[in-house]
Amino acid sequence: MKPVDLHHGAASEVGHVRKVNEDAFLVEPPVFVVADGMGGHAGGDVASRIVTEEFARLAEEGYDPRRGPESVAETLSRAQSRILTYGEMHRGDHPRWHAGTTCVAAVLVEDHEGTKWLLVNLGDSRIYRFNDGRLDQVSVDHSVVQELVDAGEITTEQAATHPERHIITRALGSPGGVSPDFHLLPLAAAERLLLCSDGVTGMIADEVIEEILARVHDPRDAAAELVRAALDAGGRDNATAVVVDVVGLVRDDSYDSAQQRASLEHKLGARP
Repeated sequence: MKPVDLHHGAASEVGHVRKVNEDAFLVEPPVFVVADGMGGHAGGDVASRIVTEEFARLAEEGYDPRRGPESVAETLSRAQSRILTYGEMHRGDHPRWHAGTTCVAAVLVEDHEGTKWLLVNLGDSRIYRFNDGRLDQVSVDHSVVQELVDAGEITTEQAATHPERHIITRALGSPGGVSPDFHLLPLAAAERLLLCSDGVTGMIADEVIEEILARVHDPRDAAAELVRAALDAGGRDNATAVVVDVVGLVRDDSYDSAQQRASLEHKLGARP
């Protein structure tokens, strides 16, 4: 895989309500991760940290960029196993105790067309691409309200205030297993990537995120300002943002996300 010039920044804050920051992030080029833990102290924070530890292992030990989806799937499987084992250790004395976490990750991979981003998501943390002044959400939330929106039962605006907006349908630590979404994104199709927890997107609208990413050129400052904006808007949750710029590439908006996702699902055995 050819070297890719990446500029990046990250910020994370506990917010104004929570006592513990259960978010975790990893900035270890070519691997970037945000995880939003669930389960309270010694539950969610440990689960999210396990995820970043396993992806750090992937970055440190290296991986075959032509087997990116398989390598990421194996990393998620290791994290899932560790989180479940950790949970079993604690539920002996506390049957209702739980540890889980969302995960969004961006990893550089390679196929016959060249170097690309492999993007993965579980839960309601999000991945956006910012290209030519426009913000687009790449990931699809694994949440009850997203299912209601997809079914046409509520609008996107109603989802923002729905009483079940924080209930997610997929996560690491779930006994039902791991079922992430994978997306392939050509590097030139994104000037910037944003990975963030719902402590950002739950507090500020996409229009605000777009304005900050357009105005603030240094990714370190952009990540910090996104988190600061979330705190200024109320800071009801932990807020984490990772911003990654690919430097020196010509923009290309020609990729087909649905086709790329279908191809990955087939490759990983999700489809017959």
